[in-house]
Amino acid sequence: MTGQNKAYILALIAVLLWSTVASAFKLSLEHVDHIQLVFYASLVSTLILGAILGGQGKLRLVFTCSRRQYLRSAMLGFLNPFLYYLVLFKAYDLLPAQEAQPLNYTWALTLSLLAVPLLKQKISLRDIAALCTGYCGVVVISTHGDVLGFRLSDPIGVVLALGSAFVWALYWIYNTKDTRDPAVALFLSFIFSLPLSLLVCVTFSSIRPTHVHGLLGTIYVGAFEMSVTFLLWLSALRLSANAAKVSTLIFLSPFVSLIFIHHIVGEEILRSTLVGLVLIVAGLLLQRVGASRTSR
Repeated sequence: MTGQNKAYILALIAVLLWSTVASAFKLSLEHVDHIQLVFYASLVSTLILGAILGGQGKLRLVFTCSRRQYLRSAMLGFLNPFLYYLVLFKAYDLLPAQEAQPLNYTWALTLSLLAVPLLKQKISLRDIAALCTGYCGVVVISTHGDVLGFRLSDPIGVVLALGSAFVWALYWIYNTKDTRDPAVALFLSFIFSLPLSLLVCVTFSSIRPTHVHGLLGTIYVGAFEMSVTFLLWLSALRLSANAAKVSTLIFLSPFVSLIFIHHIVGEEILRSTLVGLVLIVAGLLLQRVGASRTSR
């Protein structure tokens, strides 16, 4: 099997796993609150990442960082996983999964906006068209298709879902400046975020899960949203002769996710969700086409 074929297989496995997590979020939140989900999923992910690094002989790299790099990890850990998942899981608690998932998916559009002031990048007409297309999809989903009436299904939930996209975009921008091994950097982010998650859990929730199904859900989320799938995706990008061939597969995820949301969570998928999601993905694809032409 060629390296490119291996890259496709790993990428498709990652896409499939990521497509299940919106359903896992929603089902887990029936048994634990969003704060408990953040703490226990982060704890599971930290243990898994540590075990993987140990197996790869990279755990020693965790102790060779500079003071500046540890400070960067503390800052990044505050953004992700702590703040990002705290906001995202609360959004899932308030919104149907079919709404929270595509709204969070707009992080790449938000990234292009933040890149203007933070990275001093210029915004092109194609970027503006992509943003308008994508955020039209946001309006369609958030209003259940009642665009003219503009009555949001759950204003707080919508703001939180879009807020999670903002936090993730911010994390991504600052993370691009990190030259360390991605798995090592991610592990350290989780290490620094754990005390924050624990403190919030003890203060505003309960450290003890009330149901075994909730605990199993946090294990699934920690493994297949935060850690293992991320490393599978990284491996796929590294094996691929052209990263664009693999990265385009990620656009399958939100559509496959709707299938799981319908059959596992039991939500009836609204036509407005499908139309809005198509607009969001169209905006992302338009943005990517513009970026690929610029980089040539």
